[in-house]
Amino acid sequence: MDGFPQGIATRAYAGGRMLAATQDGVGIITFNQPEKRNAMALEMWDGLGQILQEFDADPAIRAVVLTGAGDKAFVSGADISQFEKSRGDAEAQKEYNRLASVGRTIYEQFKKPVIARIQGFCLGGGLAIAMRADLRIAAFDSQFGIPAARLSIAYAPDSVRMLIDLVGPAHARMILYTADRIDAKEAERIGLINRAVAADALDETVMGIARRIAGNAPLSVAASKLAINEMVKDESRRDMPAIAAALETCFNSADYKEGRTAFMEKRRPIFQGR
Repeated sequence: MDGFPQGIATRAYAGGRMLAATQDGVGIITFNQPEKRNAMALEMWDGLGQILQEFDADPAIRAVVLTGAGDKAFVSGADISQFEKSRGDAEAQKEYNRLASVGRTIYEQFKKPVIARIQGFCLGGGLAIAMRADLRIAAFDSQFGIPAARLSIAYAPDSVRMLIDLVGPAHARMILYTADRIDAKEAERIGLINRAVAADALDETVMGIARRIAGNAPLSVAASKLAINEMVKDESRRDMPAIAAALETCFNSADYKEGRTAFMEKRRPIFQGR
């Protein structure tokens, strides 16, 4: 693989179409099908789930970056070459969703912060993957869109909800109805991404953010992710006891004592996640 990250060992999953690496407390996951602009094959969902489970079990990993191999695409969507066999009609689509659901569920329930590092195409299902991340940082040359209306398919309801949460219903309608692509500056303006940067600053920006997150108290970051995820739900569906428990865990933790002590001693805290 040629691209981000460079110079560190990677492990292969899903027949090499998913790669995993670690650096400075950050787990890095690469969608590695550059010859198809990193289109998401069904098997890649299983690979993604395997990697996330390993990262979840490793306390040394405190943030995760998702990226696409090369500089042409993050994920350009689902692998359309599998549509005839795996998604030819509504019944086939249900089976496809069932097979992909394990990896998707692991991703949806992943508790550590995830940053989508985007360069090039981020379309359809690829945009859904990016929207599921906690943060999205993109190079100026990136393109975003949902081509469902050009294929006579419907974008998944949970993905529509994420889109609305990020950009509001007016921009969501424009994106879905027209199937037009927008650039990174427009995506940043409407709230689809957090930040657009020059391509040569993308790696430094993404890893800088990831390292800062990794250096913070993991219990506090986890509590924040939980609270945000719950508070954007309808009030009747919020798990307030879970939020209260996370708050209590933070205040009873050794890391809280370490944070106070380090502040008084004017040094950088060393958090252990307990």
